[in-house]
Amino acid sequence: MQLLVNPSSEKLKKNLARPVQKTKEINKIVKPILKKVQKNGDKALKKFAQEYDHVQLESLVVSAQEIKVSRDLVSKELKEAIAVAKSNIERFHAAQFTPELIEEVMPGVVCRRKSIPIQRVGLYIPGGTAPLFSTVLMLGIPAKLAGCKEIILCTPPNREGKIHPAILYTANLIGITKIVKVGGAQAIAALTFGTDSVPQVDKIFGPGNQYVTAAKQLVTKYGVAIDMPAGPSEVLVYADETAIPAFVASDLLSQAEHGVDSQVVLVTPSEKFAKKVLKEINEQLEKLPRKDIAAKALANSTAVVMEDQEKALALINNYAPEHLIIAVENEDEIVEAIYNAGSVFIGNYTPESAGDYASGTNHTLPTYGYARNYSGVSLDSFVKKITLQKITAEGLKNLGPTVEVMAANELLEAHKNAVTIRLNYLKGKKK
Repeated sequence: MQLLVNPSSEKLKKNLARPVQKTKEINKIVKPILKKVQKNGDKALKKFAQEYDHVQLESLVVSAQEIKVSRDLVSKELKEAIAVAKSNIERFHAAQFTPELIEEVMPGVVCRRKSIPIQRVGLYIPGGTAPLFSTVLMLGIPAKLAGCKEIILCTPPNREGKIHPAILYTANLIGITKIVKVGGAQAIAALTFGTDSVPQVDKIFGPGNQYVTAAKQLVTKYGVAIDMPAGPSEVLVYADETAIPAFVASDLLSQAEHGVDSQVVLVTPSEKFAKKVLKEINEQLEKLPRKDIAAKALANSTAVVMEDQEKALALINNYAPEHLIIAVENEDEIVEAIYNAGSVFIGNYTPESAGDYASGTNHTLPTYGYARNYSGVSLDSFVKKITLQKITAEGLKNLGPTVEVMAANELLEAHKNAVTIRLNYLKGKKK
């Protein structure tokens, strides 16, 4: 990590720039994939499985037998851990239910707002270098709680044509049975257009590599929604000398090991503390199985010494991190000053990995600065809000003249007449 002490705005901007996404080059690869899946369906998916996953698949859909076998391939210890995580995630997301809003805004005019589940959702679960069975919990649980009628899970197979047993076990545990062996941009295409094996969905959720991300953004023009734009994983830690350097280093490394394009940032008022953290990072890094990946991420990451608290807060809110860890003496004051972050972790004993797995909050979060205008996944992500209204005869007498005046002034005579004709009827007049 590069160490910057009270840097200029220009230096900060340069060093905190996210990894550049080569959008044009990526789209040149992704667009033909979308077209081939749209045209050839399952045939294209099987061909892409050979090309990208190096496996020949007879069937794209995971069988009931494969799901059953997975139960015996997951250790008792992991099953118990998944059960605890499931309970916490269910509890926190169930608490997000909002009752129907019913408000009589004036006598005889009643307005309502209620949540309706999105009917068909697709969940993309990456395989890659790490099988993210935790993401099955994070997406599947709120989808189930929301009442989505159809939930389709797509995840890439290994070279033996199998899905990691922990993914199958977790999906089955929460009641997801439609699991398809397809990954990458082709999975997003299948969920968008539908194939014989993959039902078409209304909204697509889940993280992925740059090709999956590009595909998600491209398919929105075909009428499917996505959870959010996403980029490489990231964390920013704001810590002072009341924090424990080893803890801070471990949090930075926990994100750095996600991928070579992950970005980690330390902001601290103390240069002495920053150097202690960097020393800890070097020591802990050597013990990590994924140290090569983490080391490449760290090479593009920065530690910033910012003595001025207001400038530090401005840096944090401008950067808008996916994960923000606050480990400072005046934590309450700092938390209240944060308005751009995906998820916030407070205090020395709140590691970011707790939120990744089992504390109850969701780990599907906006990256790449999108925390300025996007929320992380929640129960609300799986529902849409519908407004309703009912106006009685008395209510129309109260409200109607207001509508008539406004419509007339917008020169929309038919709008006005839709009210006038009813008011005249109530007065007993003929057309």
